[in-house]
Amino acid sequence: MIVTLIVAAEISWWIVLGLALSTRYLLRWRRTSTALLIGLPAVDLALYALTVLNLRGGTQASWMHALAASYAGFSVGYGPSLVAWADRHFLHRFAGGPKPLPAPKYGPERTAHEWQIAKRTVVSAVITLGLISLLVPLSAGAAHVGTFAQWYWKLGIAAVVNVVVAGCYSLWPKEPPAGVRVEDGRVVEDGRVAEKVESGS
Repeated sequence: MIVTLIVAAEISWWIVLGLALSTRYLLRWRRTSTALLIGLPAVDLALYALTVLNLRGGTQASWMHALAASYAGFSVGYGPSLVAWADRHFLHRFAGGPKPLPAPKYGPERTAHEWQIAKRTVVSAVITLGLISLLVPLSAGAAHVGTFAQWYWKLGIAAVVNVVVAGCYSLWPKEPPAGVRVEDGRVVEDGRVAEKVESGS
């Protein structure tokens, strides 16, 4: 059952996001779009609530319950940036908006980009670990800390690795190859930002 809930929540999240962007740019219903976007976290919270009910119903706790709890943590840490990414691409493809710029590849802009990723990962990890820990008292004895021990290690390592990577970019900023023109950390070719770089990527 928990697998079905996770799949349903994932599909529902993308459907709600698609409806929000469609109503905003195709139907021009901005209020409806905003209401749908605000409802996105409700999908993750509903999944978490159903996970708790599943445990309280007598199901043996497993890593799948921790995965379900992680959706809410991911939504807090990465949700806004994911929605912004989808918004830019939808606007470009269906509403004549500007082509989204690629992520910066070089210089201080790349360093700032890596720190943004690290921040999102740390926030996601902290929220996720908090929600997983709450499963223990909320599950009426069906879950124990030891059941989710590996998640503490995995999420902790992921957060530390992202911070270390961002720190390395701060100490050793990535410089563009010789002769490559860069603006705001992005390669420029013929006055336009290039999508890909053949070398030095």
